[in-house]
Amino acid sequence: MGAYYLAIDIGASSGRHILSHMENGKLILEEVHRFPNGLHEKDGEKCWDYEALFNEIKTGLKKCKEIGKIPASVGIDTWGVDFVLLDENDKVLGNTVGYRDDRTQGMDEEVYKIIPHEQLYLRTGIQKAIFNTIYQLMAVKKGHPEYLEQAKTFLMVPDYFHYLLSGKKSNEYTEASTSQLLNPQTKEWDKELIEMLGIPSDMFLPISVPGTVLGDLTEELQAELGFNCKVVLPATHDTGSAVLAVPSNNPDTVYISSGTWSLMGVERMEADCSLESMAHNFTNEGGYQYRFRYLKNIMGLWMIQSVKKELKEEQGIDISFGELCAEAAKQSITSLVDCNDGRFLAPKNMTKEVQAACEESGQQVPQTPAEIASVIYNSLAKCYAETIEEIQEITGKTYDSISVVGGGANAEYLNELTAKYTGRTVFAGPTEATAIGNLMVQMMVGGELTDLNSARDCVFASFDVKTYTN
Repeated sequence: MGAYYLAIDIGASSGRHILSHMENGKLILEEVHRFPNGLHEKDGEKCWDYEALFNEIKTGLKKCKEIGKIPASVGIDTWGVDFVLLDENDKVLGNTVGYRDDRTQGMDEEVYKIIPHEQLYLRTGIQKAIFNTIYQLMAVKKGHPEYLEQAKTFLMVPDYFHYLLSGKKSNEYTEASTSQLLNPQTKEWDKELIEMLGIPSDMFLPISVPGTVLGDLTEELQAELGFNCKVVLPATHDTGSAVLAVPSNNPDTVYISSGTWSLMGVERMEADCSLESMAHNFTNEGGYQYRFRYLKNIMGLWMIQSVKKELKEEQGIDISFGELCAEAAKQSITSLVDCNDGRFLAPKNMTKEVQAACEESGQQVPQTPAEIASVIYNSLAKCYAETIEEIQEITGKTYDSISVVGGGANAEYLNELTAKYTGRTVFAGPTEATAIGNLMVQMMVGGELTDLNSARDCVFASFDVKTYTN
């Protein structure tokens, strides 16, 4: 049996520690710890609790020791765009505000006073999302300029956790690309743009790439855990890791990293920062070995997650995602909503928001949880169909299949609808794509896997991939 490697994958609603080792040429996974995550109100802002999350990170590491499976290395991936500012004593300045907070309201217009929207896209290739780091930093500049004056280091969320593990500060490429502050040609921070915005550029660190070995755990952490291991940067943006684990080396495959968000796109070696690309709202996020994840952010299963949560809190109904998906498949309602409408980003009540959207558009209003879910699943599939046609139009290529990875690969009804609406063959799996992509990078560094192509072949051989046809 080979060495163990540990992926710590932290999403907006939960995190988990997943160990992996090679056995008979296949990747074997073992979940050793799972913990909740979520935003909470503090001083009127929606904030993450990074102290609690780091305690969970340590708890999972301790469990590895308890079961006698000490990893050779560890790497962390998280969501994108959020960050911390550290002062001269490496203390976090201000609240750890999350991307769903409304502090960025109107900050796009503040940015566009300095650089017009079109020029910003031509310069960065990143689609506009009001929660992007660029708008969050503008909110800090407007609301708490003292934080920028005191800040010595800018770290995005996984950068911060890697710093807490290793004592080494870094800005990793895939995560940094979500900021809308990276130059897609040089793959470095656009210092000129940053300074134009009135943000101190000296707090940004040189860009590090996936596979960088930061070093050992801090001595303090080694004493607390009772062991040492290497800290290795994976593709620290969770979608960057998930796309790594798409089990296909076919360049004519569209992927959907399906979870809280649906990230739908293709891998490209050059960024497309054209106005046509901007008009279709595509983005050029960083990938492994300086690839680009040319994709569109679609609201995704966040809508279903919200409905499920509301059912439990308001009606005491604790239904699983699988059950909700199965019940949705039995419905005949044909109403559809625009999943990319900003009204679904953080509504007070997702169920009522979907109902209101249907009523406003003159469609049948879904009444039951199953009907609500059916509307959401059909709307997502329709959005996927529209998106793949846009990808083909922009790239000039034909894509005959779709690979769905992540938790959404378990949503059989959605996968069936995706095949139906798009007219393409859908391959679903693996569901643990983000953790697997994280592990792939570590195992390539460790010599267990040789390169990306062979690693993807290994993923295909190691996990079940279901096929759906129209």
